[in-house]
Amino acid sequence: MKFVIIGGDAAGMSAASRTKRSNPSIDVTVLEQGEDVSYSACGMPYNIADPDRDMDDLTVRQADDFKTLGINLLTGRRVTSIDREAKTVSGVTKGGADFTIPFDKLLIATGSSPVKPDLPGFDLPGVMALKTLEDGRRLKNHILEKNIKKAVILGIGYIGLEMAEALRELDIEVKMIKRSGVFLPWMPPEMAAVVKQEIDFKGVFTNSGCNTEKIEMSPDGKLLAICPKETFEGDMIVIAIGVRPNSSMAKDAGLELGPGGAILVNRFMQTSDPDIYAAGDCATAFHVLTGKPTWIALALTANRGGWTVADHVCGKDADMPEIAGTSVFKIFELVVARTGFSIEEARAEGFDPVEVMIKTRSRAHSYPGATRIWTNLVADKKTGKLLGGVMIGREGVAHRINSLATALYAKMTVKDLQRCDFAYAPPFGPVWDPLLTAANQLLKKLD
Repeated sequence: MKFVIIGGDAAGMSAASRTKRSNPSIDVTVLEQGEDVSYSACGMPYNIADPDRDMDDLTVRQADDFKTLGINLLTGRRVTSIDREAKTVSGVTKGGADFTIPFDKLLIATGSSPVKPDLPGFDLPGVMALKTLEDGRRLKNHILEKNIKKAVILGIGYIGLEMAEALRELDIEVKMIKRSGVFLPWMPPEMAAVVKQEIDFKGVFTNSGCNTEKIEMSPDGKLLAICPKETFEGDMIVIAIGVRPNSSMAKDAGLELGPGGAILVNRFMQTSDPDIYAAGDCATAFHVLTGKPTWIALALTANRGGWTVADHVCGKDADMPEIAGTSVFKIFELVVARTGFSIEEARAEGFDPVEVMIKTRSRAHSYPGATRIWTNLVADKKTGKLLGGVMIGREGVAHRINSLATALYAKMTVKDLQRCDFAYAPPFGPVWDPLLTAANQLLKKLD
């Protein structure tokens, strides 16, 4: 069997490695358009904050490591088309030579790309996005070589906030602007205000409700992000508006797309063509709360998707676990985490949601060093079923959100969560854990 994989990062290399380990007789070829494979993209903002650290430190495994497994890993190969009838993929090498490779089974693991508006000036030198390791090298080198002192970030999401922290670590003045007038729309306003207060305190200027119409370069070489009522100047501009799935090649091949324009797959990660799979940021998954296809680009989802494809190609009975969209990120001294639906997302899915937001301590009141934790829980009023939540604080957030994610997978109600026996010791939390306190308060609304 010839198993061809387009894309050499999380989903692609997970599928390639697992396939070879399960069935060494399968001929596995990976086609990667860049030179980097298997790296920790999530670590790039922290790497950028440290001038002495090499960006290549983020490489998890070198290309030669995969070749020792018998994987035919070909870098510098950009696939441009899929011929489903002939069962071939075609493209061009880095040197400009054409190639065509046949397949029996194909995995599309093309990932996602930063959203880059088709507006004047977004292609100017110094206007940069952060997605691939090569993007990271380019951005970091630009900061150091150009001695950047002022930066403008377009977008206030995960990457934008992490980059704001990284740039402030380098003593770079940062201004963040976004089109929407709501700072962080997926969390209760009181919690969003806490995050904003943190970045304000760290000297990051924010402007929500500013639609960048174009970017220009001033006579003295400064970049200008021009909004209807205001102009923001910087030595560089970072685009962090979001990402979109790289699904155009699949669409051109006649494969069905789903939510967010991602490639629609079944629970075995097969596309509308059963011999073609898709996994990672370019593909859909199934949401644990609805069972419906969804698109949420996350690293664990990509790796698990690759494993699922490998198992199915090898003839094993395996399907892709449902996802809850669990995520966590750090912004200066705050940790922000979420899982499941916000109240607006739950309402859009047809639930009758209620929510609660409580403030409590990260440790027992008698133990020194306690800090504030804010906890938001969302549930369905009709069934009492947990639907999601958000937590922010300076400690004890990341692992607690995993407990809530586990509750979503277990289809627990608020009452079920309230009855859980959580560990207690003064250095780690109060007797009534923040999740238990939030559940207690939400039960009152449900009753």
